[in-house]
Amino acid sequence: MSLDRFITWHKKNITWWKIKLGLSDYGLLWVSFLKGLLFATFIMWYFF
Repeated sequence: MSLDRFITWHKKNITWWKIKLGLSDYGLLWVSFLKGLLFATFIMWYFF
């Protein structure tokens, strides 16, 4: 898969999730931030 195809696929998925969840760009950024925070917390808890 070329990089251009991957970027196009990724943008389509982001748009699909925004519509499905009814979020704005700002809301989607918060969801992404919280998901990363939870994931990092879990990894730290698991290894330490």
